[in-house]
Amino acid sequence: MSRHPEVLWAQRSDKVYLTISLPDAKDISVKCEPQGLFSFSAMGVQGEYFDFSLELFGRIVPEGCKTNVGLRNIICYVMKEENGWWKRLLKSEEKPAPYIKVDWNKWCDEDEEEQKSDLVSDNDDDATNVDQEDESSDDEGLLYLPDLEKARGN
Repeated sequence: MSRHPEVLWAQRSDKVYLTISLPDAKDISVKCEPQGLFSFSAMGVQGEYFDFSLELFGRIVPEGCKTNVGLRNIICYVMKEENGWWKRLLKSEEKPAPYIKVDWNKWCDEDEEEQKSDLVSDNDDDATNVDQEDESSDDEGLLYLPDLEKARGN
């Protein structure tokens, strides 16, 4: 019997990011079909078989799909056939399976896409983007905590 890994998703107008949480996966197979069918299978570190198939909301370009295998996860970049924002990830209007979740670290709203560059580059595995201004200090945004030892009188 196969299991389902956790799948996080986010989108831009031209692509969908699918991050599959499966550390040290082996025998990874990813298939993208033009009608929007995305299939994944792999072996887990303890020999478990993981797989899933998704019928995506819109059509995709199989040649534009890339996979980046990292130590903790597999990131798939799925190119949309037509630029535009999908209402949801899957074609079905039913609630998605519990293993499919929104990737809030990569999420971008339609109006934000024009203002910001991509949060993740196509070759970055575990990217975190921190916006920094030239005049910011190291303490900016940190909560001030008093020295409790001094307050106690020690």
